[in-house]
Amino acid sequence: MRLDGEYAATVDRVVEGIAIFLIEGDEQPLDERHVPVEELSIDVSEGDRFRLEFDDGALVGIESRPEEAADRRKRFRERFERLSRRLDDEDADRR
Repeated sequence: MRLDGEYAATVDRVVEGIAIFLIEGDEQPLDERHVPVEELSIDVSEGDRFRLEFDDGALVGIESRPEEAADRRKRFRERFERLSRRLDDEDADRR
């Protein structure tokens, strides 16, 4: 897919020096881009959020969004805690 414009993106993983970004469209994965970490001017790790800018498919800009990453991690942690409590309650009901 040829991307053009600005997109929200999340670092899915970093493997052997390659950052794998999931490009989002309407909160759903739209595409994936593999970028050598050495080409980035910033440190990246799994779950980091960015605004990526593309021009005719080429990555031309990257902006870190640490507040979005922190908010997303908080929401995932809260969801996990709610599910864990629910499982604990179900286990207690079975006893």
